[in-house]
Amino acid sequence: MKVFLAVMFFSVLLNADAFERKDLSLTVYNQNMALVRDVRQTDFKKGVNTLKFRDVASSLIPESVLFKPLTNTGSISVLEQNYEYDLVNATKLLQKYVDKKIKILTKDDNIYQGVLSSFDLNQIVLVAKGQEAFMVNRENIRSVEFPRLPEGLITKPTLVWLVKSARQVKCGIELNYLTNNINWHSDYVANISPKDDFISLNGWVTINNNSGASYKDASIKLIAGDVHRVKERRQFKADTMFKVKALREAAPQFKEKSFFEYHMYTLSRRATVKNNQQKQISLLSAARVPAKKVYEYKGANYSWYYYDDWKNKRCNKKVNVKLKFKNSKNNGLGIPLPKGKIRVYKADVDKTLQFIGEDSIDHTPKDETVELYLGNAFDIVGERKITSHYRLSPNRLRDSYKIVIRNHKKIAVTVNIIEKQWGDWKIIEKNHKYKKKDAFTIEFPVRVAPNDKAIVTYTAEYLFI
Repeated sequence: MKVFLAVMFFSVLLNADAFERKDLSLTVYNQNMALVRDVRQTDFKKGVNTLKFRDVASSLIPESVLFKPLTNTGSISVLEQNYEYDLVNATKLLQKYVDKKIKILTKDDNIYQGVLSSFDLNQIVLVAKGQEAFMVNRENIRSVEFPRLPEGLITKPTLVWLVKSARQVKCGIELNYLTNNINWHSDYVANISPKDDFISLNGWVTINNNSGASYKDASIKLIAGDVHRVKERRQFKADTMFKVKALREAAPQFKEKSFFEYHMYTLSRRATVKNNQQKQISLLSAARVPAKKVYEYKGANYSWYYYDDWKNKRCNKKVNVKLKFKNSKNNGLGIPLPKGKIRVYKADVDKTLQFIGEDSIDHTPKDETVELYLGNAFDIVGERKITSHYRLSPNRLRDSYKIVIRNHKKIAVTVNIIEKQWGDWKIIEKNHKYKKKDAFTIEFPVRVAPNDKAIVTYTAEYLFI
């Protein structure tokens, strides 16, 4: 068998092992990892057999490999398992053939044959019969011919087993292993209605495969959840924009169910995931989801501990714009939403969609509220001041606050003013009703008329140890 090296590309003819693939499934986790289940069938002879399992991922984790004969006879046992990954390349081939005969064809159709004496990045030195030496410029080489592939070098990562069989039998074998460098994430596109009270929501999953193997006609499952791994994980970074029209027309293809403490999404058909490929598949579609646009103002930027430093500094004037909707069955959703990025669009007066903001969500169970931060309001401004500060005792303070919301829009708006408290606190004076959101947060919902302003004042006392 001859091996040809054409510049830096290989063409190697090898006899394939007699494996017939029966099934292939792929379970992808959103932690840059996947579980591969590969079922093949082969003939075992009586005695010790050497099985070479090619077409496995180059990023596989060898310690995770599980080899399982699919037979009830008990006649097959595994003696040894090896993972061979010393892949052939130009340098390794040349190293193996030092002091051995090779043939070189140059771009000007000259042929040089002889013993490989040495090589570097620029030259290859051959010694022919009679000790005649040739120095061939590597830039001028069209191909290099080697008599055979050196022992120990392989063209693909290969799992090798020594298997003992009590008799000659045709048997199925199941291979399971984990591989890194394959990931999935979800992306969503929301189209908000003209009155900002409904959205149409479409979700897609993106599988990014850099594992070093292709998975043809595989059953695909996706696991959403925070699966613990001892090994430190590298985070997948990808940002994929989608055509909104295509998303609106896509139909969901995944079936969701609980699995341990996670959620599993199973593709209802088989699909091929090629190596170095990014594949996008429709996850969900909801045509009319009730939503609510919310304005929030958080004026305080600094901790109370640094009062003397920040009392005269500017407060935050930006009013946040948020979009909220409930992930419920009544809203056309009601399935656990995998974490991902939601991009929000809105139609202009001429019916063209415009991008108005995006946010990321974590894994969201059904019947939970999704809250998206889309940006800051242009025509609504907030201002916050501490109007008085008294130390009533060594561990007791009294502060008074004034918050002003100015609305430059032509319509009335409601702004939720969020104020953080600390210690053992109580509000002793106020000019507006508030809601207690948690032990240290209060909210003043304030209605502001068009081209007008609203003022909220309150005084609080704080007891600390």
